Amino acid sequence: MITAQQKQIKITLDELYTDAKNDQRRLMKSFAKNVFRPMQPVDFKDVYLSITKRQGEELIEIIKENRIKNVIEFGTSFGISTLFLAHGVIENEGKIITTELIESKAQRAIENFKNAGVDNLIEVRVGNALETLENHNQKIDLLFLDGWKNLYLPLFQMLEPNFHSKTLIYVDNADMAESQDFLKEISKDSHYQFQNKYQGKVVLITRK
Repeated sequence: MITAQQKQIKITLDELYTDAKNDQRRLMKSFAKNVFRPMQPVDFKDVYLSITKRQGEELIEIIKENRIKNVIEFGTSFGISTLFLAHGVIENEGKIITTELIESKAQRAIENFKNAGVDNLIEVRVGNALETLENHNQKIDLLFLDGWKNLYLPLFQMLEPNFHSKTLIYVDNADMAESQDFLKEISKDSHYQFQNKYQGKVVLITRK
């Protein structure tokens, strides 16, 4: 049964990556429309902004190796990264809570999860993650950060009471300015250590 689910996930991911090839064109349209103001999340409502297949495959291995079951994802988009997370937690009988600010993106992600046959593993919370995750009180094995970068720090701080000694924090787009500010702040706590991946595009945070 697990093998069949994982095959269906792969089929869905292949379809999504094919569609995501048009991301550059979509991004250029967004930039052209908004040259006179800062970019906002809604400007990316049609854009995947997904992790790479290589990242996704490594993410599966990280989950399996660390027997991760309880995952929180910040930034669902259309669900590509979520599907990789689901692929990993299936064997561990795990669950995922994922958050998306844009309603239309969340609805498309939910359809993608149904198509992949893993919607029973994934709870999608729509809205500002600082509100939708505010009362989370269950342990977190993996926190996957891939949403709006200026929320990385307040979200981390809000969820930190749910971390344990083996909690992993996966920081995507770690080379961006606001992500660097977040990492600089977290580095002040001697209990955390960083591992750079993909020439600094990703940082994995663990407890010492």
